Amino acid sequence: MISIIVAVAKGGAIGKEGKMPWKIPGEQSQFKDLTTGHVVIMGRNSYEEIGHPLPDRKNIVISKTKVFSGENLYTVKSLQEAIKRAGQEEIFIAGGAELFQEALPLADKIYMTYVDMEVPDADRFFPDFPEEEYKREEIEKVGGETSYLRVLYTKKGD
Repeated sequence: MISIIVAVAKGGAIGKEGKMPWKIPGEQSQFKDLTTGHVVIMGRNSYEEIGHPLPDRKNIVISKTKVFSGENLYTVKSLQEAIKRAGQEEIFIAGGAELFQEALPLADKIYMTYVDMEVPDADRFFPDFPEEEYKREEIEKVGGETSYLRVLYTKKGD
């Protein structure tokens, strides 16, 4: 099973100058809860922003220019190679924008957090996807200084 996990601001913004443009207490807990014990595939820029392998997960980084290695850390050159390396485990695609675009046609689920904020000068965006091909389920709405809504999209027919 291939799942995409992403947080998006208004207009689909997911990044600015190579970084996620928000830090909201509790917002990243879903990422940790869902991905722990599974495979996380990410692009080189996403990995470099984090700066280390995510604990208790198999980390696969897609890069054509650099090699990363360490405990539970692997580098491959393509999404197909990453999926093969992951084996039969549940796979989470964690970004960035180019990888999301490539993985969307393969995604069985999309865990999307809609962050209620504008990101002026955002330079990375989650691609448009055919929402009509997915069943939408609202999981959790969280208020506060910056509110957000967690939604699970499950591909119809699965």
